[in-house]
Amino acid sequence: MRRGLRHPGLVGRHEEDPPGLASDLRAAVAGDVDFSVTARALATMDASNYRRVPAGTVAPRDAADVAAVLEVCRTHGTTPVVARGAGTSIGGQATGTGVVLDLTRHMGGIVSLDPGARTAVVRPGLVLDRLREAARPHGLTFGPDPSTHSRCTLGGMIGNNACGAHSVAWGTTADNVRSLEVVTYGGAALTLGRGGQGAPAGLLDLVDRNLALLRTGYPAGLPRRISGYALDALLPERGADVVRSFCGSEGTLGVVTEATVALVPLPAEPVLVVLGYADESAAADAAAGLLPYGPLTVEGMAADLVRGATGLPRGGAWLFCEVDGAGAASRLVRAADALDAAVVRDAAGQRALWRIREDAAGTATRMPGGGDAWPGWEDCAVPPARLGAYLRAFRSLLADFGLRGVPYGHFGDGCVHVRIDFDLWTVRGVRDFRRFSEAVADLVVAHGGSLSGEHGDGQARAELLPRMYGDELVGLFGAVKDVWDPDGGLNPGMLVRPKPLDSGLRFEGLPVVAVGAGDGAGAGGVGRAAARCVGVAKCRVDGPSTGPGVMCPSYRATGEEKHSTRGRARLLHEMALGEVITDGWRSEEVRDALDLCLSCKGCRSDCPVGVDMAAYKAEFLDRHYARRPFARPRSHWTMGRLPGWLARFGRGLNAAMALPFAARLAGVTPERTMPRVAERSFVSWFAERASNRPPALTLWPDTFTNHLAPEVGEAAVRVLEDAGLGVELPPGRVCCGLTYVSTGQLGAARKVMLRTLDVWGVGEGEGEGEGGRLPLVVLEPSCAATLRTDLPELLPDDPRAARLASSVLTFAEALETLAPDWTPPRLDRPVTGQTHCHQHAVLGDAADRRLRERAGLTGELAGGCCGLAGNFGFEPGHYEVSVACAEDQLLPALRGAKHPTVLADGFSCRTQIADLTEHRGRHLAELLAEGLEEGR
Repeated sequence: MRRGLRHPGLVGRHEEDPPGLASDLRAAVAGDVDFSVTARALATMDASNYRRVPAGTVAPRDAADVAAVLEVCRTHGTTPVVARGAGTSIGGQATGTGVVLDLTRHMGGIVSLDPGARTAVVRPGLVLDRLREAARPHGLTFGPDPSTHSRCTLGGMIGNNACGAHSVAWGTTADNVRSLEVVTYGGAALTLGRGGQGAPAGLLDLVDRNLALLRTGYPAGLPRRISGYALDALLPERGADVVRSFCGSEGTLGVVTEATVALVPLPAEPVLVVLGYADESAAADAAAGLLPYGPLTVEGMAADLVRGATGLPRGGAWLFCEVDGAGAASRLVRAADALDAAVVRDAAGQRALWRIREDAAGTATRMPGGGDAWPGWEDCAVPPARLGAYLRAFRSLLADFGLRGVPYGHFGDGCVHVRIDFDLWTVRGVRDFRRFSEAVADLVVAHGGSLSGEHGDGQARAELLPRMYGDELVGLFGAVKDVWDPDGGLNPGMLVRPKPLDSGLRFEGLPVVAVGAGDGAGAGGVGRAAARCVGVAKCRVDGPSTGPGVMCPSYRATGEEKHSTRGRARLLHEMALGEVITDGWRSEEVRDALDLCLSCKGCRSDCPVGVDMAAYKAEFLDRHYARRPFARPRSHWTMGRLPGWLARFGRGLNAAMALPFAARLAGVTPERTMPRVAERSFVSWFAERASNRPPALTLWPDTFTNHLAPEVGEAAVRVLEDAGLGVELPPGRVCCGLTYVSTGQLGAARKVMLRTLDVWGVGEGEGEGEGGRLPLVVLEPSCAATLRTDLPELLPDDPRAARLASSVLTFAEALETLAPDWTPPRLDRPVTGQTHCHQHAVLGDAADRRLRERAGLTGELAGGCCGLAGNFGFEPGHYEVSVACAEDQLLPALRGAKHPTVLADGFSCRTQIADLTEHRGRHLAELLAEGLEEGR
């Protein structure tokens, strides 16, 4: 990631500066002080149901900066301070009304790693996966591994006492922290350890006065007790462990500036055993009985979460048990008494199955059959032996309230995650949310459990702590808070003296019903759609990218939250509310954040909740420039309307683009060379040739193939005809509308699409329209994705749009479905290149993989986005980000291949490859056509 790469847009407007606070902070710290509208809007929410508007943010550079921020805030009327890592907290504890400390930008390093002592010294903003990568060469890892391991930070894990799948073997974060460097709100710098080390004055005396309460007030036999303060760790018989008592305090006692953590040995031979059971209750009842066999994980999930995943054994619920070695796997299977079992030894197979579990926090937010589910009762825990009974009672309680949820989680520790379809939009729904929370809290306590088993209490559960601990112990929590933070400046309202659990919900002020693009309902519709983002921040992945994923290329290039899918969703949410961002569709902050969105559609598939930022961007641009056509960038008029220009002027554009200052006039960055228009279009070539075959399919002459790369269309025709498939073209000029959509010209896009439907001739009846009865084969992935998704979404009331969309096939899908007996030429060579981001997100590449395998093309294509993305990489101010996106996966893959055959079906991908390397990318159709010629 290139964190120094900054977008040259507006920093922000309408700065909120409680008298002198921002200026005093700038004078006091070396880090970044940002009180802009954008910074405030980005920090209003975490991954919870709550929203608090901060005064501003500070990204400190070191512990001295942290101390300076706290000192300035004390002098400004005890301005609250909230420490924030990745912002993935579930209870609202990573939001605040004063200054939010962003510890990820500058305080994310590893100070040292000692393999002999099995310890590491880290800073609080360090992403967990970076620590695990550094420890792996030494055969070590950090034991706690929450599902957000690719973006959560060590400071956040300490604040919430995070756990993860391996806690049955390696415990919680508190079990793996040896010492902490902490700064209190009062300015004290403390080193916390055992034996009372670092305890603020009065803390141990308070413990001595309450020994009986601390010895009897906490539930026993509960490995996942995260709720409240862990004051029992301060008991003399437990070593007066100050560092352990601090973990899980949710930023209410002090700010961590450095941590010494323990590392554990990696398993020598990790094996994943997946056990199938009849149902969730059976799996839950079985989980505790597996613990004596030493599993490293015992994770549970049922069929309503898995939703058709492959590779699982028979059953309606499953336990995912990782063990060390084949012998341990065999013993576990024999002891499990499961319906069925699968033993997975290969790393790729294990990753594929674990991905189901890791995406669950987002997947569970989308209910089977539609509808949204939310956190709010996210992660309670009961003694493992009581988990089955608790889940049966919990399911019954859901039914009593008419609610739906999908429990899953750490069954071996008795910890259950669940997202529930609360109605948080109406007064009645919020009232029922409270009633259910109170009822389920009583149920958890009746089973000897903890209201939180992993994510902390925050605002979501802190109000209910007296039901678990009683008023006296909760009162002691308040006394401890006052010892550490007598001014009450650190994260007030969290865990201690909390606000009501049904106040400050982030949904207040948004419309109850989401609306579609361009329906005239105003900003609220997009805000309601953007509210689907629950903040799990899979789009904020830090560090080297691997695998087929795409999301989120602009965040990976810049490292800035506003250029992530989540950041953009938060800005749209705030735009709809109108409190922080007050100028609606005219918002320059939202425009700037969306300016670096490549419309790659990666979030449509990679975001666990299916946030579709490309669609939101298109609607925003359409509304932002409504009735202001001349405010649009020139590129919207040139590249955004490229199909029309090419149809009108053809290769005459080559001469126009050769004129001095042509690129500037066209709104094209000078670093780019514009592609040349072909001497003869694909449509012209096709019209001049004869074919005696009756048509079996219609080949879509997309703008790029027709005018800029006709050789791709010609190759496709040769291959399709060799497969015995007659080819026809549409009876007139057609266009999918892609360039109009991507530049937010939705009115023009609809007109283009309607003209296309008229030409296409898909009638109301099944047999009407000659072309409508034939499959539609589209060579350009971005055009195929537009026809499959944008066309029916922009024309929802025109049945022809849905019928055309359902007829679309990719080149590989056409050969597989229409000519299943055809044998492709054997090419027998390795290939490298990139799967088009729209193909990954919308179309899928399974048929392409099978076709490549049959043709003897070996090797994996890179994931990510090429960075050109249609008009994006040609626009001024985008070149550096465009190249950085290519450097994420594509360019390293090309450099790592010797004498590569470069495969890239997308015109943008091929253009980027030609612009940045000496290679030439080819469409799969071209390779197969060449193979046919060689065979002859």
